Amino acid sequence: MSGHSKWASIKHQKGAKDKARGKLFAKLIRQVEVTARAGGSDLDSNATLRTMYQKARDASVPLDTIERAIKRGSGELEGVRYEPASYEGYAPCGVAVYVEVLTDNRNRTGADIRSLFSRNGGSLAEPGAVAWQFERKGVVIVPKEAGSEDDLMLVVLDAGADDLVEEGDTWRVTCDPSALGDVRAALDAAAVDVVSADVTMVPTSTVALEGAEDAKKVLRLIDALDDHDDVQDVYANFDVADDVLQAVEA
Repeated sequence: MSGHSKWASIKHQKGAKDKARGKLFAKLIRQVEVTARAGGSDLDSNATLRTMYQKARDASVPLDTIERAIKRGSGELEGVRYEPASYEGYAPCGVAVYVEVLTDNRNRTGADIRSLFSRNGGSLAEPGAVAWQFERKGVVIVPKEAGSEDDLMLVVLDAGADDLVEEGDTWRVTCDPSALGDVRAALDAAAVDVVSADVTMVPTSTVALEGAEDAKKVLRLIDALDDHDDVQDVYANFDVADDVLQAVEA
C-alpha cells in the first residue's frame, strides 16, 4: 500500500483541524457543480454526481449549498464555468505525481502548478509521462473496529468490490469506480461506518522512501499542491514505512 494513501487517511481524519473548512467546502462544491454539468443533475442517472454528492454530505457541506451547486452545473442558476485539467510531474526522489484541477483559467493554473513543482524540488512533466503508473479505482475506508475481515468480505464482495486489505487502524476496500455506489450502499445497509468513499488513482508500482528527510521533501510538495484553490486531488506513488511516517508527523 502506498505511503501516500496512509498520509491521505491521516489527513482525512484530522482534516477539519488542518484545513480551513471553507476551502474544503469550496473544492467539494466545485466538484459537484462540474459533475452536474457533465452528466446532468439527476442523482439516479448520474453515478458520478451521486458519489460527489455523498462525498460533500460526508464532509458536512449544507444540503442547500450542494443543491445550489447542482443547479449551477445544470444551468438553472448562473455561475462561473470550471473545466477539468490534469498535470503530471515528479517530486523529489523520482516520485510520480498526478494532479487533478478544476479551473476557470487554464493559463493561470498551469503557471501556478509549474511554480509549485519548481519551488518544492519537483518538476512538471509532459502529459502522459506518469499517468500510466496509476489506475482509477473506487476506494472505501472503513474503521478497523467495524468488523472482521471475513464479515466485511461477505458484505463488499457481493456488492462488486475487488479487494479488502488491512491498513493500520482501518480497512481499505477497492473496487471499479462504477461499483463504488453499490459498495457504499452495501456497507450502509449493513450499518458499517465509512470513513471515506471516493474515486481515486491507485499507483501500480511505488517508490520506497526510507528516511524521514526524503518523506518530508515529497510531502512538502504534495501539501503545497493540495493547498492550491484549483487543485481537487493529488496522487503520488511513494511508499513509506509507518515509523518513518510517524517521524514526519512528529
